[in-house]
Amino acid sequence: MDEHGLPRRLKSSFVSSITLPSLTKKQQYTILELTTSITIAQSNRNAMADTRFKLNTGAEIPALGLGTWQSEPGAVAKAVSYALSIGYKHVDCAYVYGNEDEVGQGLKEAFASGIKREDIFITTKLWCTYHTRVEEALDKSLKSLGLDYVDLYLMHWPVPMNPNGDHEKFPKHPDGSRDLLTDWSHTQTWQELEKVSKTGKTKAIGVSNYSVKNLEELFAKATIIPAVNQIENHPSLPQQEIVDLCKEKGIHITAYSPLGSTGSPLFTAAPIVEVAKKRDVSPASILLSYHVARGSSVLAKSITLERIKANLNIVKLDDEDLKLLNDYSDDLKKNGKLVRYVFPAFGVDLGFPDRKP
Repeated sequence: MDEHGLPRRLKSSFVSSITLPSLTKKQQYTILELTTSITIAQSNRNAMADTRFKLNTGAEIPALGLGTWQSEPGAVAKAVSYALSIGYKHVDCAYVYGNEDEVGQGLKEAFASGIKREDIFITTKLWCTYHTRVEEALDKSLKSLGLDYVDLYLMHWPVPMNPNGDHEKFPKHPDGSRDLLTDWSHTQTWQELEKVSKTGKTKAIGVSNYSVKNLEELFAKATIIPAVNQIENHPSLPQQEIVDLCKEKGIHITAYSPLGSTGSPLFTAAPIVEVAKKRDVSPASILLSYHVARGSSVLAKSITLERIKANLNIVKLDDEDLKLLNDYSDDLKKNGKLVRYVFPAFGVDLGFPDRKP
């Protein structure tokens, strides 16, 4: 450090590169201080993106993950390899997305570049038509991904569907209703997941889209508590009852669809814009940071390289920020304006108070 409290190495490179005759030494140091503060702020934001949360297995899940749902075919591999090259440590995928092979190609490219498998957390999910064939489904996913194991295997929805129906993923009856298994329950599926957890093919097991109702049904039968419940989560759908129950039981929450949907009103909601201005970041950054502040990991879905990079901009929110966002959620709930963007037409009551079949 020099007499001004600034790093000598930074001062040297800075002065040699931009010193102009028209600038006084005081002006040079003013610019240097600004440059240094920006560098430190960016470093702090990257540190937030590197946050990890401990699961009930003892493993750690990265706070930020790359989501691959609804990603354009042909672009997923590049998105995955690029994300991992710039510091992402978590990739989320699923059999039903139909792109695990592309995710696998992206992983292969990343590992070839020197990134270590053990440094990356990979999640995939069991689809509804495979509830009676859990290990078979996991084997298919592992083959597509080019992996020996995943870090987390989730039951995608607590809705067993006919494995011998008219469609491999979305079977229907002749009348158009969903072809569900009536003699198999999601708790039986969980028991099969418990068996698979002992094979070494997954480091942890968990659930996705589980309501309080489904969780309580599972707790009555489970010998292993889920490590994670991955749910749609954002300020217009905080699902606080689920979050609180999972916290009580030691189940980590991962948030998907954190931005709502394309053109979501969340981007222009006054409290979110206010916090974004205060933190000098975009509303999208606040919507991602919201989950880390709540102790949840979050999935940011994109195949656009610039956006993938921008999503690393996780910032620390204080109690005042969270109060603004929580008050916004409370107002929506009070006025019956909570919004759930993801709710497939299964035709069954999944226990979500805001949505009935």
